[in-house]
Amino acid sequence: MSTLGIIGTGNIGSQVARLATRAGFDVVLANSRGPHTLTDLVGELGLRARAGTIEDAISSDVVVLAVPLTATLAFPPELLAGKIVLDSSNYYPSRDGRIPELDSNKVTTSELIQSHLAQTRLVKAFNNILARHVLELARPSGAGDRSALPLASDDSEAVAEAARIVDALGFDVVDTGSLADSWRFEPETSGYTRLYLENPAVPDEQIMTAPSSPLPAQQLEDELKDVTRLDVSQRIM
Repeated sequence: MSTLGIIGTGNIGSQVARLATRAGFDVVLANSRGPHTLTDLVGELGLRARAGTIEDAISSDVVVLAVPLTATLAFPPELLAGKIVLDSSNYYPSRDGRIPELDSNKVTTSELIQSHLAQTRLVKAFNNILARHVLELARPSGAGDRSALPLASDDSEAVAEAARIVDALGFDVVDTGSLADSWRFEPETSGYTRLYLENPAVPDEQIMTAPSSPLPAQQLEDELKDVTRLDVSQRIM
């Protein structure tokens, strides 16, 4: 089984690490603060996890990048050249500042990242689901209440490997096509987070505590077909 290098150990990164170790993956965790800050998480995860440097994580078979967008865009491109990278980045102007290339709607967030990490085999993944739902909704293969996650990539072999990993972690997959089409599950669209709520219409202030509900692959595929592209320059979150 592949070794996963997880860069970023916040909400999404730590949850993916929990699923990965449970599924039998070896995991190398890294963050910007250094391996000494990961003692508690590694202790929780057990013998399949270890803390390392960013370079240690990159040396893994596949990399999960779970850091803020500005950190992703500051990454030295040569470090990830040739690697399959599952990237969970989202553009939040309230955190990242305004980015003209994205506000113009000329490129998606993932297209911008791919242009920066030009030699990286990028797959957009884990960006449209709340961190707590990653654990709540993961199910064994074949379970009747299994949920699906969307993936997007310009590399068919990379997305196939990403799908294999996501399946092992507990989710079916909907391949949404190229990075140019990944706007369908970006923030504030109908393909983002609320799909996994029992009541998708709950007020914003209740989203983080509202009950989740399984989202089968066919339902996700149907929902994504109906997503309307938004004017990113009006995004405020």
